[in-house]
Amino acid sequence: MILYASTIFLGAFLLFLVQPIMAKQILPWFGGSAAVWATCMVFFQVMLLAGYAYADWTTRRMAPKTQVRLHVGLLVLSLLLMPIIPDSAWKPTGEENPSVRILAMLGVSIGLPYLLLATTSPLVQAWFVRRYRGALPYRLFALSNLASLLALLAYPVMVEPWISTRAQSIGWSSAYALFVALCGAAGLAALKSTAAPTAQPAATAAPIPDGAPPTRSLQLLWLLLAALGSFMLLAVTNHICQNVASIPFLWIVPLGLYLATFILAFDHPRWYHRGFFIALTAIAVPAMAYMFDSLALAYAVPIYLVGLFAVCMFCHGEFSQLKPSPRYLTTYYLMLSLGGAIGGLLVGLVAPYVLPGHFEIVIGLIACGLLLLARTWSWGWWASGIAAAVVGTTAWASGHAIEDQVSNARVMMRNFYSAIRTRDATEPTRFRSLVHGGIMHGGQLLDEDKQLAASSYFGPTSGFGRLFAALPDEPRRVGIIGLGAGSIMAHARAGDVFRFYEINPQVVDLAYREFTFLTASKATTEVVLGDGRLSMEREPAQRYDVIAVDAFSGDAIPMHLLTRESLAIYLRHLKPDGVIAFQATNRFVDIAPVVERLAAEHGMTAVMITDYPPSSEGVDYWLSSTDQILVTRNRALLEHEKIRSAAQRLEPRPGFRTWTDDFNNLLTVLK
Repeated sequence: MILYASTIFLGAFLLFLVQPIMAKQILPWFGGSAAVWATCMVFFQVMLLAGYAYADWTTRRMAPKTQVRLHVGLLVLSLLLMPIIPDSAWKPTGEENPSVRILAMLGVSIGLPYLLLATTSPLVQAWFVRRYRGALPYRLFALSNLASLLALLAYPVMVEPWISTRAQSIGWSSAYALFVALCGAAGLAALKSTAAPTAQPAATAAPIPDGAPPTRSLQLLWLLLAALGSFMLLAVTNHICQNVASIPFLWIVPLGLYLATFILAFDHPRWYHRGFFIALTAIAVPAMAYMFDSLALAYAVPIYLVGLFAVCMFCHGEFSQLKPSPRYLTTYYLMLSLGGAIGGLLVGLVAPYVLPGHFEIVIGLIACGLLLLARTWSWGWWASGIAAAVVGTTAWASGHAIEDQVSNARVMMRNFYSAIRTRDATEPTRFRSLVHGGIMHGGQLLDEDKQLAASSYFGPTSGFGRLFAALPDEPRRVGIIGLGAGSIMAHARAGDVFRFYEINPQVVDLAYREFTFLTASKATTEVVLGDGRLSMEREPAQRYDVIAVDAFSGDAIPMHLLTRESLAIYLRHLKPDGVIAFQATNRFVDIAPVVERLAAEHGMTAVMITDYPPSSEGVDYWLSSTDQILVTRNRALLEHEKIRSAAQRLEPRPGFRTWTDDFNNLLTVLK
């Protein structure tokens, strides 16, 4: 028993620990987009499905000895792929479909090891049943999910803050070698003579008579329950990340809640109080729909996390109550993984290319309400009436939120990187803004005589406004990571060259189609498509007077633009007396200590300029409050009245480590 439990525990621990390790390694290659995690989750869920299908097919179709020999041979073969460090040749050039590239890279890098880890829970449970006939293995599934949850909780607390990314990969690979040995031993042990049948505990008896095969309608219900839980997991994760930041911590919390529901549902029937969790789901679903477009994230995020737990507990609790006899165990888990893969595919690969906005979450909420109605239909008219009210309220709140976004949008577009739209305001000032999720990323005044006026995050008294006012009166060459609406062009003059680096082709399209900064300015404008850092790596030195780092994923600058290696790239392109300007305006993340450490390493000075535009009618709307950091060796520039009067030098935070490509941790800079 200990051998099987140890094998399942270690396999599940490694199965979920590898997910943030791999995703974090490739996140910088694709602009730090939240869609990187969603795409990785699609890969993991599809491979989990393949693993469960492999376990089901080999258990039913192969002789025990043949099955064990095949599995042990594949385990040994998979060791050739260690350590799990993705090849830098997979870095994108900007022309590829990022989803396809991520899936292909993961398949080559960890496809076989992950597939074999994914088979562990159902396969080793089947071996356990073969050796101890009559014993129920479902608590081993709860143990598997407990190990997965511990891996996820350990990563942001015990792994990411202390261990470099490369060391994480090597350590994981060493633990995988131990798993191969344990799994091989468990397979050989299963071939030994079986023990006497074990009595089946009454508390966990399967609800279906032993030997009765599950009907097609039951299998379809398994599929729906599993798919909805997976769908809501990714939809909620995307919704949170697009408004905060794409960081491992915000990936792990929803996934941890998702796994916790599996643990509770499969450990023992006492944990799933059907009436309580159905009632909690009935409350949570319309509440989540109501908070769909809210930026009061201090309330919205907890509501979404509690709601996700309620929905997944409902789905997985109902799923657990429909367990078949152990004879059909691998088919049961196969349907679980198939549903999980379908839910992941719909959110990760279908929604970004079909829906104009992040509307999959409200679709999932309505589906939750309908499933709630179906599962309570037999309870009587009062229960079905309440469930119908939940469906109606959820549909009304969802429709209202979608209508609000669509009716206020001139253009809505979505792809792998983001969902963006433009919207116009006519009172008190005509202003067009570019919105990503619920966050405004620049805009333009529409009156003809004001179209090139400074606005949004680039007002006259912002850090950018003061910087350009303080620069010498001569042609300037400026590199900007992140295009947005092109609002920074308000500070461009004839003779200047403004070169933008933008990863999202839809942003480039909207900047030219919906705004006039790039076409109306007297300065020369250039746009390079692709991740800014990767593009600058490939270019010869540009000799910029200013490099502006203004790219955002959610509401935060992607981590890979704030490391020692990224600063080295900026400095290669910067004139000796040039300035690097970081957009630090953020409600949740304080990048000041990160930038201060980077500047100090190169003998540069970092100053923060905080700007609160004057409060008067119309002004607050098109001029945003900002925090912006200037980094330079140019003492004369820092002493210019425009900057000296507003700048505050950044002081070092004791014990704060310099961020590198191999070590960075956003948890340490959350506000």
